[in-house]
Amino acid sequence: MSEITPADLSGVGGLRWFWRQLTSMKTALILLMLLAVASIPGSLLPQRNQNPIAVNEYVLTHADAAKWLERLSLFNVYGSPWFSAIYILLFISLIGCVIPRMLIHIRALSARPPKTPQNLDRLTFPRSAQSPAQPDEVLDRAQEWFKKHHFRWERESDSVAAEKGYLRESGNVLFHLSLILFLVAMGVAAGYGAKGEAIVVEGDTFTNSATSYDNLTNGSKFDLRKLAPFTLKIDRFVPTYDLATGAPIDYKLYVTARDSGGEPRSELIQVNHPLSFGSTNIYLQANGYSPVVTVKDGAGNVVMDGPVVFLPQDANLTSTGAIKLPDAAPTQLGFVGTFLPTATMDKIRGGFSTFPDAVEPRLLLSAWTGDLGLDKGIPQSVYRLDTTKMTRIGLKQLSVGESWTLPEGVGSITFQGWVRWVNLQVVRDPGKEVALAGSVLAILGLLATLFVKRRRLWVRARRDEDGATVLSIAGLTRQEYEGFEEEMNDFWNALTAEGEVR
Repeated sequence: MSEITPADLSGVGGLRWFWRQLTSMKTALILLMLLAVASIPGSLLPQRNQNPIAVNEYVLTHADAAKWLERLSLFNVYGSPWFSAIYILLFISLIGCVIPRMLIHIRALSARPPKTPQNLDRLTFPRSAQSPAQPDEVLDRAQEWFKKHHFRWERESDSVAAEKGYLRESGNVLFHLSLILFLVAMGVAAGYGAKGEAIVVEGDTFTNSATSYDNLTNGSKFDLRKLAPFTLKIDRFVPTYDLATGAPIDYKLYVTARDSGGEPRSELIQVNHPLSFGSTNIYLQANGYSPVVTVKDGAGNVVMDGPVVFLPQDANLTSTGAIKLPDAAPTQLGFVGTFLPTATMDKIRGGFSTFPDAVEPRLLLSAWTGDLGLDKGIPQSVYRLDTTKMTRIGLKQLSVGESWTLPEGVGSITFQGWVRWVNLQVVRDPGKEVALAGSVLAILGLLATLFVKRRRLWVRARRDEDGATVLSIAGLTRQEYEGFEEEMNDFWNALTAEGEVR
């Protein structure tokens, strides 16, 4: 008995085995699943390149857990080495899997249909009968039927073999090629794209520079000095609401735009209708209110005069925010505020807004004195007030034009009115065209895979020992479907006129 020698997996043999494992479809599916799972922490945890303030707050709140999360790069998931490794391996796996498969399929498209089997009775829907027609006449009819129904056929001496439905495999290959295009688009966007957000108040001007953004994320290969040079002056934001339900009907943002060396021009930005400067698009993402206040300190000096951005908390734009005055004398001042566009007061709920438009605006204020904590060197959210070392000195509700003289002679505040703000999202996405092409190809490939049925048909016509013509047909399909038997019946009827067979 001979011994079985195990395969040598050292050197070149080991590399071949590793390449075969990496480029298998099973490995590609596993890596695709891993990429989806690896993206989950990026949506659950704050990311340093998107919201560094939230990351710092998380570190202060969960110091022990944050150490391990930092080591695992979970505050920068999409830029971490392990996420990049999964992405690159998936890219290599798909290319190594799909490209050879595509080449094999291209060769198969020009190949001849398989020869007619000897025993057609073992195939699907076999039929056999004697026909008074000549064998060549029967085979000619078969050829005409195959031509009419766009089959690829090959005639032999006593039979015709045909097949159809190669578009199904083409769709399968196309679908997997589209995944590669998606990965290319992701890589281009990650390397050369940029996305930022900025809240701009009516009447102010936004300049497209890195310092103008509230948060800005750029690709590793994109130079921020190459941001598209343009300015936008926010002229007017006009929302339209349903009077019965309060639901928004339309948002219109009127701006004065100016690019490098160009003349100012009036533009309109609407939801899903961005303003474009080359490959950079400006989207209208959100909106809200900015109460306009004038604050004087205890010495009578004006320490603030202008709008303060408040963030909406519900569909009726009940908005909250903070006013911080570190330069007030004799003590630092802070206000926690709630802006109600259409104010309604309730003994249980307190103050809330019943409509998103500013019909009956009110400003609810809570005044605080003490240390604002701005000298610690730790970034703070501009929309929240750290009251750890502060004392509340009063509560007040103000209508437009009303003033509040604060207790203990620390100052006063006047509610002058309100203006609207808009959140602009500026996106430079150089991979979107590739992603769109991948989406279209994926849909086309999926449709072909789902609805095209690959099948093969054979017909044989030969004379038996008595000289009579024996006609036989059969078919074969990889996926059983309802219309195959009907197609076989149509084929049979085309080969035999009524009463011709017995």
